[in-house]
Amino acid sequence: MSRLDYVRDLRALIGLRPVNLAGSCLVVMRGQEIVFQRRSDTGFWELPGGIAELGEELEETARRELLEETGLVAGGLQLLAVISGPVTYVRLPNGDGFFQVSAV
Repeated sequence: MSRLDYVRDLRALIGLRPVNLAGSCLVVMRGQEIVFQRRSDTGFWELPGGIAELGEELEETARRELLEETGLVAGGLQLLAVISGPVTYVRLPNGDGFFQVSAV
């Protein structure tokens, strides 16, 4: 089952109530610059990253999302932080709301 199918099925059961979703993002340095991406659904500028597929390791999530969103391939990764809590809340244009638990 893909992440999209999982979230769709979860939403069918709980509606628009907030959930916790695990994922990862990357701080990618290119010289003195940090790579950001602009989200197509919200228009916000963010670090490359996203929600994990079911059973996916967060390191693999980071690598997959970086490739999908920027075309870049990650080299060695180092855990900088785990971010969670109220400041991570996202409400998407479709009404879905979730708290992120993200490995950076």
